[in-house]
Amino acid sequence: MGRTAAKEQFNWDDYLKETESVAAPLHCFRQSRIPPTNDFKVGMKLEARDPRNVTSVCIATVIGISGARLRLRLDGSDNKNDFWRLVDSSDIQPIGTCEKKGGMLQPPLGFQMNASSWPMFLLRTLNGAEMAPAAFFKKEPPKPVPNCFKVGMKLEAIDRKNPYLICPATIGDVKGDEVFVTFDGWRGAFDYWCRCDSRDIFPVGWCSLTGDALQPPGNNVSITKSSAKIQSSPSKVTRRSMQSPQKSAPVPAAQRGRKPGRGKPPGQSAVPKKGRSPKNIPMTKSNSHTENLKTRKKSLKPGKKKKILPEQLTPASPSHSSPEGDSGTTQILKDGINLSGATAAVISTVCVYVNKHGNSGPHLDKKQIQQLPDHFGPGPVNVVLQQAVQACVDCAYQSKTVFGFLKSGHHGGEMIT
Repeated sequence: MGRTAAKEQFNWDDYLKETESVAAPLHCFRQSRIPPTNDFKVGMKLEARDPRNVTSVCIATVIGISGARLRLRLDGSDNKNDFWRLVDSSDIQPIGTCEKKGGMLQPPLGFQMNASSWPMFLLRTLNGAEMAPAAFFKKEPPKPVPNCFKVGMKLEAIDRKNPYLICPATIGDVKGDEVFVTFDGWRGAFDYWCRCDSRDIFPVGWCSLTGDALQPPGNNVSITKSSAKIQSSPSKVTRRSMQSPQKSAPVPAAQRGRKPGRGKPPGQSAVPKKGRSPKNIPMTKSNSHTENLKTRKKSLKPGKKKKILPEQLTPASPSHSSPEGDSGTTQILKDGINLSGATAAVISTVCVYVNKHGNSGPHLDKKQIQQLPDHFGPGPVNVVLQQAVQACVDCAYQSKTVFGFLKSGHHGGEMIT
């Protein structure tokens, strides 16, 4: 988000003034005026539509939580197809709903066993499982009738290539019921068309209300704005000019989190180099980021989730895996960018590197570790840690075992052992 004061967090009011733009009005969105509360817990089970085969309703487990969203994994599927849903999405429902309506739960697309074993698999999966209570599911808000978006309006939008990220965006075009969402400060590879009633777009201020992490805009915007106003043009303009070249080189999904090009994916170079850090941060939430976490988690052991300072992280690789070390604060602030985006309580910025060649130990799957990003962050320590830990969990042979290494700390975070 690169503002002059590196410690300053991204602030929509300031940003709207700087870019001389307006926020899209609340009534344009298919989102609750008061965001729903998220009472779910990791490990709870529910029924969800298979995003790759929407006629199927499957059993899903809550793998992660962010703001009013749930990260879900279909039971019997692998960790490559996790997806995010709002707690008031019509795609999720309590266990038992399908049966009450006379339907049958289906195996997910790509079910990893023989289809004939599905009934037994289902029984075993649900036996003793913690079912999400019906009261946790909220009613989906009604569709806005006319499309009232206008070109240039600002909003918050999910990056569909890295759906764990929500970023500042601008309406780039409007046609009928469709809007073209362009991400501020990033090249056009991440932009997309969607319906005006899409659940992937939110009013300005949504993340601060729900506690989700809003990524700062990419460097293209912030830098033009913050560094001596080299260009007074609003982010929208900057983005547009950058859009076309990028389109030809789509970036792999995992990358976007690391937009900058720091991560391993080959396509990444397409992304603006400067902008890298901001988007990276959230990466932890994505699948790849998750994986990283896993690796990292081991190395993390010593620290507390929220309070770890960079110095602490470094020595933190007691475990055999010692997958990552942290580079420390300076790296992060490299382009003068403030990588905030998580919470105001952030104490320092860190970058955790994943060592993919060490001994991954008895709990983590070496193959999965190989697929993790090269690093998590740079970003606020609490965000980077969360990503690294999630990655560890995702790479585990048994997630429950790795979850067992997390204990509540007296500072409100978790202790990692």
